[in-house]
Amino acid sequence: MSEVHTESETATDQPLMGRRSFLFATAVATAIPILGEAEMAHAKLASQMLGVLPPDAVIINANENPLGPCKAACEAITKILPLGGRYDRMGELTALTNEYAAKHGLKPENIAFYAGSSEPLHYTTLAFTGPGKGLVMADPSYESANMAAQISKAPVHKVPLTSTYSHDVKKMVSVDPNAGLIYIVNPNNPTGTITPREEILWALENKPKGSILLVDEAYIHLSDEHDVLDQVAAGKDIIVLRTFSKIYGMAGIRCGVAIARPDLLDKLTPYYQNAMPVTALVAARASLADADLIPTRKKWIADSRVETLAWLKSNGYKPVGTSVSNCFMIDTGRPAHTVIAGMQKEKVYIGRIWPVWPNAVRISVGSPQDMAAFRTAFKKVMDAPMVASAADMKDPAKITGTGGKAFLS
Repeated sequence: MSEVHTESETATDQPLMGRRSFLFATAVATAIPILGEAEMAHAKLASQMLGVLPPDAVIINANENPLGPCKAACEAITKILPLGGRYDRMGELTALTNEYAAKHGLKPENIAFYAGSSEPLHYTTLAFTGPGKGLVMADPSYESANMAAQISKAPVHKVPLTSTYSHDVKKMVSVDPNAGLIYIVNPNNPTGTITPREEILWALENKPKGSILLVDEAYIHLSDEHDVLDQVAAGKDIIVLRTFSKIYGMAGIRCGVAIARPDLLDKLTPYYQNAMPVTALVAARASLADADLIPTRKKWIADSRVETLAWLKSNGYKPVGTSVSNCFMIDTGRPAHTVIAGMQKEKVYIGRIWPVWPNAVRISVGSPQDMAAFRTAFKKVMDAPMVASAADMKDPAKITGTGGKAFLS
């Protein structure tokens, strides 16, 4: 395990500023890029000048759900399409807010919907960090908060995962007495590993006074772990993020939610909020009403993940930790960019590299057919002699695949 380090110590951890940005009438910045999983995945492909992927490509690089929206969500979208030329004047946002709150034992004022969860993640970081209020996060973990902290000019403290690949909450709580935000992703992205609820609650009770605990539960439905929404109901200093992008299969439709006390949600509003797409609102409502969706999809993804992880272990490969999510990491034992390149030659597109682990790659869990193709290609690539020049080994941009500009996706 490496020691805790601040962002200034890792010059290669700089985000790629894509075209997509939002303009805000605030003194914080004139343009604030908000990069989510999709943007980082596209940045990776663009940096390699791959262009449009072949139609028979296996795409397991962005933690997408190949099942897509459920049948009821597709029907709801189709029905409202004729009204797509209007903003939500039908009361869909209010209806979704009320239904979501009731389903989770919360009040409507605890709920704020966004076009995906990347927006509230970005805004929360901007609202609660700054030059004197640091961001504390795990390493490796989802990078978007780190990107926002570069804009707020906050010190970033990256804490290595534990030996079981959970968040080291005791070190995270103690590393910065002036922390503004402590960020926990559960299950973690990229490892898919769990931080037990009781450890998160310990962090909530022992964090520095005045700091906020941000718990990203984008993948919580894929695990058996209990969530922490009851801490919102109890009025604690916590913000929970959820998304319809993962188990609900709505990544391209964009619907996310921030859940917190009203006064905390109010801190996010100065950073702008897009009007919600009416298609996302009705699809989310229909998905919530489908009682079979979560258990059925959870099993479908788990079966594919378990089969693939068992195959990797039986063939002597090294998955990192025990994933309970729709992604996992593999320690390839070689510069991971060479594995990514080899897989692309087989038309299998896998995920990015985190700079702290230059030999590890992230794999998204796709369909059984996707994972069968992955297994065939991975064995072929790993059986081939490793080709990496001395120049590659000395160049951080080659190791991370970033061109010296960005995180991979």
